[in-house]
Amino acid sequence: MSSLKRVLVVLGSFVTVVALAIGGGFLWLWNDAEVSTVGEEQFDNELSIPPLAKSRVDKDGTRVFDLRMQAGEKEFEDGRKTPTWGFNGDYLGPTLRAERGEKVRVRIRNDLDEASTVHWHGMHLPAKMDGGPHQMIKPGGSWRPDWTVNQPASTLWYHPHPHGATEKHVQRGLAGMFLLDDKRSARLKLPKKYGVDDLPVIVQDVKFDGAKFDHGHEMMRNVGFLGDRTMVNGTLRPYQEVGDELVRLRLLNASTARTYDFGFPDDRSFSLVGTDGGLLEQPARMERVQLSPGERAEIVVRVEPGEKTVLRSFPQDNYGGSWQQRFSGGDDSFDVLELRAAKQLRASGDIPWRLGELEVPDGKNPARGRFFDLKQSGINGRAMEMDRIDETVTRGATETWTVRNNNGMPHNFHVHDVQFRVLKVNGEAPPPELRGAKDTVFLPSGTTMKLAMRFDGPADPDTPYMYHCHLLAHEDDGMMGQFVVVERGQSAGAPSGGRHDGH
Repeated sequence: MSSLKRVLVVLGSFVTVVALAIGGGFLWLWNDAEVSTVGEEQFDNELSIPPLAKSRVDKDGTRVFDLRMQAGEKEFEDGRKTPTWGFNGDYLGPTLRAERGEKVRVRIRNDLDEASTVHWHGMHLPAKMDGGPHQMIKPGGSWRPDWTVNQPASTLWYHPHPHGATEKHVQRGLAGMFLLDDKRSARLKLPKKYGVDDLPVIVQDVKFDGAKFDHGHEMMRNVGFLGDRTMVNGTLRPYQEVGDELVRLRLLNASTARTYDFGFPDDRSFSLVGTDGGLLEQPARMERVQLSPGERAEIVVRVEPGEKTVLRSFPQDNYGGSWQQRFSGGDDSFDVLELRAAKQLRASGDIPWRLGELEVPDGKNPARGRFFDLKQSGINGRAMEMDRIDETVTRGATETWTVRNNNGMPHNFHVHDVQFRVLKVNGEAPPPELRGAKDTVFLPSGTTMKLAMRFDGPADPDTPYMYHCHLLAHEDDGMMGQFVVVERGQSAGAPSGGRHDGH
């Protein structure tokens, strides 16, 4: 009997030790998952401003840009050369700029050792020019998409879209802004001196392993890659000197999985003047604006002479639960960019009370509705397949799309070619930051959104556009579908499966 007692005591002790080890390990994982750089950044690097891309105008009036995808090295830290990719340089790319009504052509060459694409995120254009996974450019190959710009002034961007490898290609540095202008926006008294009072702010989270990027996915991080620091326009610890009372920040979340909630430490209000697809009808005063991967926001903030203030990303509490909030980055906070105001500032005047006109449908009398259930394993229960058309829409039709996430983790939803209006969020009217033209929206678990969009581009039954989660690891794993636009009565064709290698 005493032997049995000894066995039970030993067994009980072993179980206790194992339980304590498991509990201690979980506690370590929980505490280690929270990241903060608040108060730790020295802001000792001047913000790099991506150059405006050079262009020429051909005899037929086409504005022509040149982009070259290339490998390189960049010293993010002095003395440490990080292998990178970029457009026309070592990291990121130049800012393309065009006006509404212009025909543009981009001559792209791929000097990488991998096939890739260039997708025009937020652009309304023919499917064959979209730059999705069906428009692959082989190493050494080229591609020359052209289209006529026919949408309002807005902050768009470009990035790769190879099926199964988008996260890796974006993380290495393939991204840049594409700004659109129009006559209405040119007349508005908004900050518009590029790189002076109108600043591109491309925000990415990164992690380094020595000099190299660390792109690994840590335990429990089912949203994808989450870095432990941020950079803006490829600049670590950035500051920007400003000489105007009002500063316009064109915020782009170019991270692959992280969602930010931007604001300032003193909770000063700012004016949201634009969303993904262009200017709001009226500016919206707010203290925070949340952006998931791929989303953009144009904000105008007022600074005082001689002051310093920091663009900060604050913790967020809408990730669908404490577990997801902790392990999907919701508890994290970052000091992103320091603004240093000159002792004497140029007067900026007031922000106009009337800005743009929304060219997105109001959702009345839609031709039909569609439903999309978001799961990491796929959309509507199906993982992406390159040779399968999931939805067929009629050219000129207005539709409502209801998108639901009950997957237990954060997702978002991006639709190619169109800008849409958010009609409802969980049955209620959308908040101010979702009342403009959008192409990407954040859907934490437990969220349902109703969207209205119109498909008025050219019909092409054989070449699809994409809709997908823009958390790029989810997209790469198959959380994506395809739709084609056809003439009334026409059927969908057969996509190529992405075998195009450029020309």
